[in-house]
Amino acid sequence: MSRDDVIETARRIVTEEGVHRLTMRRLATEVGSTPMALYHHVRNKEELLVLLLDDYAARTLRRPELPAHPRERIITTAATLHEALAACPWIVEVLTADDLMSTSALWFVEQIVDGLIACGLSPERAVHGYRTIWYYTVGEIVVRTTADRRRADDDRATYRERVFGDLDAAELPRLAQVADRWAPLTAEDTYLDGLRALVAGLLPKG
Repeated sequence: MSRDDVIETARRIVTEEGVHRLTMRRLATEVGSTPMALYHHVRNKEELLVLLLDDYAARTLRRPELPAHPRERIITTAATLHEALAACPWIVEVLTADDLMSTSALWFVEQIVDGLIACGLSPERAVHGYRTIWYYTVGEIVVRTTADRRRADDDRATYRERVFGDLDAAELPRLAQVADRWAPLTAEDTYLDGLRALVAGLLPKG
């Protein structure tokens, strides 16, 4: 049993069954070993998830050609990350751990931080800016993926749709005005529009 065997088996489990089905005991059984023997390769499940994320990033993340303008470099880099992560079926559970950072993704982090500094932020503010972009990106993926799963599992009207179907126009006139279009409007992919607005808000004025 090698570390590559462990990662390959763990990837198969999370891809087919989800992160919640991945345990050290289950993994040991699948690779024909014992939980204690696994700890020679990975310290715990968190480190295993980091390795899985790094493996996924190494196999799927492609460094894009970056525009000359630093603001556009930020947007291109973040959009590339978003596209790659959103395509992974098990990524949501890993991303919600927040600080699980893949070494293969650090180049992308570097480009975002460097772009923010080039636009006039201090290194400290650039790190804060990166975190804001990261939270927006992860949040968008989590919400959209969860909503898609829910719709796939149950085609009945959601609680939100039922609520919007019975609004008091006198009390909530603006929401009532768009109530019949709320579901399709909120299902639109507006990530790039939001990203551009977010980056503009992070940068110094003038």
